[in-house]
Amino acid sequence: MLRHTNSAAYIETPDPKLAWVASAWAHDRPLISCRFDPTGQYVFCGSEDSVVERFRLSDGVKTVLSGGHMTWVNAFAFTPDGKVVMSGGCDGKITWWTAQDDSPQVQRSIAAHGTQWVRALVTSPDGTVVASGGNDRMVRLWNPADGSLIREFAGHEKHVYSLAFHPNGQTLFSGDLGGIVRQWDLKTGAELKKFDASALYSYNGGQQVDFGGARALAVSADGQRLAAGGLYKASNPLGAVHEPLVVLFNVETGAAERQLIAEGITQGVVWRLNWLADGSLAGVSGGGSGGWLIFWKPDAEKDVHRFQLPNLARDMDLHPDGVTIATAHHDRNLRITKLTAKPA
Repeated sequence: MLRHTNSAAYIETPDPKLAWVASAWAHDRPLISCRFDPTGQYVFCGSEDSVVERFRLSDGVKTVLSGGHMTWVNAFAFTPDGKVVMSGGCDGKITWWTAQDDSPQVQRSIAAHGTQWVRALVTSPDGTVVASGGNDRMVRLWNPADGSLIREFAGHEKHVYSLAFHPNGQTLFSGDLGGIVRQWDLKTGAELKKFDASALYSYNGGQQVDFGGARALAVSADGQRLAAGGLYKASNPLGAVHEPLVVLFNVETGAAERQLIAEGITQGVVWRLNWLADGSLAGVSGGGSGGWLIFWKPDAEKDVHRFQLPNLARDMDLHPDGVTIATAHHDRNLRITKLTAKPA
């Protein structure tokens, strides 16, 4: 079944129970991040090296983009037409690339967060702003056309892990290591609201480590719900004893509506969340228990379906068609999973 959207595009209705891995394409090093470009032609990946990998969805052909970073690449954002991709790395840089060229080139590179990791990048709905967050506890807004700084938001007390724009394009959400999510007004820079997702955070005094945090954020298409993902039950952080968790908020009131769990997936962490066209929520979990795609209905606590992936997963993204998911894996593979029936 196809669903008509306001943009006059058609996206297919997903069925997680029909999930199957359609493709797997390898790189030289373990993958840590992945994003589809807006045109749906490519998947861009970051890995445990200093390059960016671009896989062509139609046939898996890989192109390596080098010279933009000195270390791992954690995050990606795009111009709406898909002609430019921005990558954020552990070197604190954001680099602009020509995304669709046969041999993509660096357009510019800026020290966006000093020497501190860039953890997250996201483009505003109208494409006029790119937001970044990182280990310097700052959130910054950039002009994607020239790389100039528009505004910065200070207030987080711990590393900023995740970002998400409200669908109306007027506000931005940022989540940190402590499980605090802040909502910012883009025009004034004011902090509008604070969401308490501290269930995703723990401090272990014996091991003296902060652990967990809001690793993933996703706002529903109607702008009414905010999902924050990560882990809980972290009784032994260094031993990777924990389970995946999503905290679901009412955006208007800021109140937590419920916690979405996935019982029995030990050593799991929710690394990314995407809302599906039917109003359900998809998350990717990776850890000592392997890789899982987990699906929840927002009005129920327990997951309604889970699909085990062949290897530990570290990131995921949803294709513009609404039924194709890319996952980045520790075993060096990018995998493409379909939420539809296999071809006859």
